[in-house]
Amino acid sequence: MTYITKPKLHHPSLPTNRLGYTRRDYEGSVSTLCAGCGHDSISAAIIQACFELSLPPHRIAKLSGIGCSSKTPTYFLGNSHGFNSVHGRMPSVLTGANLANRDLIYMGVSGDGDSASIGLGQFAHSIRRGVNMVYIVMNNGVYGLTKGQFSATADKGSKSKRGAVNSDEPIDLVGMALQLGATFVARSFSGDKQQLVPLIKAAILHKGAAFIDCISPCVAFNNHAGSTKSFDYVREHNEALNRLDVIPERQTIEVDYEPGSIEEVVQHDGSVLRLNKLAPEYDPHDRIAALTHLQERHAEGEVVTGLLYLDPTPRDLHDHLATVEKPLNVLDEAELCPGQEALQRFNAQHR
Repeated sequence: MTYITKPKLHHPSLPTNRLGYTRRDYEGSVSTLCAGCGHDSISAAIIQACFELSLPPHRIAKLSGIGCSSKTPTYFLGNSHGFNSVHGRMPSVLTGANLANRDLIYMGVSGDGDSASIGLGQFAHSIRRGVNMVYIVMNNGVYGLTKGQFSATADKGSKSKRGAVNSDEPIDLVGMALQLGATFVARSFSGDKQQLVPLIKAAILHKGAAFIDCISPCVAFNNHAGSTKSFDYVREHNEALNRLDVIPERQTIEVDYEPGSIEEVVQHDGSVLRLNKLAPEYDPHDRIAALTHLQERHAEGEVVTGLLYLDPTPRDLHDHLATVEKPLNVLDEAELCPGQEALQRFNAQHR
């Protein structure tokens, strides 16, 4: 992967947070994603959230798998710890890192292909174990790196850029997170910065498994027949000197609408996404009611956004395992091997 670094010089009058950092200090390399990609908007929201919370970048660990979404940690928090794992395996790597050093803030970034297909089992177990993390799925319903096949979250009846109709039922990661015991569950839209930034900030401050499903339109795979900028047109008119794809620049989709209202967002391909923002009177502390509300709105063809569920007294994996407060990776030999007397006491408890 090619990395394009940004200039390190900052304008002296840029606003700073409580630590004296500017927003630029939370950025990463220049994005190589398609112009207008919703994933870049999510990266910008993460940058804004960490800046506003005045988080020390060196205390954040960002982990990802494979896919367009998993490339994004390169584009934010350039001074943080980072690990790019293999396809679908980010949750287990994050779990191990969290167990070894509980003092870091863990952020797992994934996509619908990465988490809802090959990584579905890993997603499920990290959520049910209550790993203290922010788990963000950038959800566009396709495999963007491999030319736009349906992912497991694609709605039944939706059409691909080639006109194929998806006949499979979609996997709702929000519904799964609720059923698996996540203590913070939310859904947002990449173009709704006013909603997304506070959700990310709340998820970071939450102790336990915090999951955010973020709908993020793919600008590359919504071309249509008749367009002279479509992939098919370019291939048909290529003189075979080389193989080319043309990805036209698209405008980033942004929305701003009031809680309790429904907004119809026209996508680049002409399809319509109906977003339903939770009203202020919605009670996010009822897990069963959240599941019911999701199903009811889905039946109406709507995508519910906002904070769906919050457990006010969460517990995380370290609480379940009763680990020591001191990070495991800094325990010395005396702490790891307390001696024969301690071993005998431990064995006696199991007789």
